[in-house]
Amino acid sequence: MRFWASLRNSSEDIRRLFHLLLIIYNTDHQKEFESLHMKNMTQGSIPRHLISYAVPMVFGNLLQLTYNAVDSMIIGKCLGENALAAVSTSNPIMTIVILGVSGLSMGASVLMSRFYGADQPEKVRHEFATTLIFSILCSLGVFILGLLFSANILRLIRTPEVILPEATTYLRVMFFGFLLTFLYNLLAAAMRSLGDSKTPLISLSVSCVLNILLDLLFVAVLEWGVFGAAFATVLSQCVSVLTQVVLIRRKMPILHLSSSDIRMDMSLLRETLSIGSLTALQQSAQPIGKVLIQSVINAQGVIAIGAFNAVCRIDDFACIPAQSIGSAIMTCTAQNRGAGRADRCRETFRKGLQIALCYFPIICTVTLLFGRYMVSALTPNDASEMIEMGTAYLGIKAWFFVMPCITNAIQGFFRGMTKMRIVLFSTVLQISIRTIFVTFLVPRLGISGEAYSCFIGWIIMAVWEFAYYFVIHKKMYASVTRG
Repeated sequence: MRFWASLRNSSEDIRRLFHLLLIIYNTDHQKEFESLHMKNMTQGSIPRHLISYAVPMVFGNLLQLTYNAVDSMIIGKCLGENALAAVSTSNPIMTIVILGVSGLSMGASVLMSRFYGADQPEKVRHEFATTLIFSILCSLGVFILGLLFSANILRLIRTPEVILPEATTYLRVMFFGFLLTFLYNLLAAAMRSLGDSKTPLISLSVSCVLNILLDLLFVAVLEWGVFGAAFATVLSQCVSVLTQVVLIRRKMPILHLSSSDIRMDMSLLRETLSIGSLTALQQSAQPIGKVLIQSVINAQGVIAIGAFNAVCRIDDFACIPAQSIGSAIMTCTAQNRGAGRADRCRETFRKGLQIALCYFPIICTVTLLFGRYMVSALTPNDASEMIEMGTAYLGIKAWFFVMPCITNAIQGFFRGMTKMRIVLFSTVLQISIRTIFVTFLVPRLGISGEAYSCFIGWIIMAVWEFAYYFVIHKKMYASVTRG
């Protein structure tokens, strides 16, 4: 009880702060469900809904990853191998923190999708406000801890001493801007929960273009080193959040908060934490495993670190469409679950999986044909050994990209049905198996051993998830009909 009371007291202070913003943010709610920017997925063609939802997410995520790649190129070309390795070894740590807290946003978005499908606009607003306040409190704690313990965390993952000072500087600046990162994730998740994946693309586009320009200014022109790269990211995230607020004000009446909405609904908070905590753990499981994997890669030397950083960037690009389809499946499933449409939930999973599988031959062919050129673009000049190492990795990994097409589809379905425990367990299972095999294979095969380890983890994950689905699917669909 003391926990909930302390949250209630803290929320009052934040409520006063938000009240100042309502002058530009408040409006009436008479036409909440008439916005052309929101999409009701409980009616109409499911494949059309999935594709129209996933395509903007693909472009948005590709844009984000393009920035990440350009950032690596600028750092590698302007600052050299050590600076690139410093940023590379810091990225998995920030990924853990960002995905862990954004998991709460994803959990909240599932509830908002369900309330939207059930035609309950007030609950959508209350869920949005509750998650916003609670998550700001959490992110402030993460910010303080990150500033204090950045160097200690980097030493735990065996970061080479030669790059430790630069890695610590980069990580501390990123923690400084963590609140902005979280606000972007929450606002984007809220809009997507209502079927709008296009509006977040606008704010992301503004942020990425600005980020690249600031990178060139701070790193290439002013020569601020890795500090400049991190500071450019923080400034662009600030602009991104402000852009989202303006776009929500214009396009999302259902998310307009009145002064009475700025409070934490404790019953909704408990439900959000029940779903969101599992989602946060699941979101964090992969990057935690990647940190352990990174520690094995770090022991192989700076060249291996740089090559692995390059192929990880390419991996991220390759998996984006499958992940976006999974997100579309999640939102469509959650809305139809709220509407009590078990038949459409079933069709969403089936059609979504078929769409995801159509992507595999495309990405496999592109990776095999252009892998060397992509690795070359992401590594410093004359880094021939890095290029060879990365190209060999991609020649193996290209054949394994069918697996994320399958696993992202079924995980998106389980999230939409709020079966978060199976998503968490299967993710932990996959990354655990992968990490164990990395420990044995990478010292013997180089970074290519990580590709084989990843495939083994994916196979075991898919077998477990589909076995669970076939055991429970009748009961699961029956509960939707009863709801």
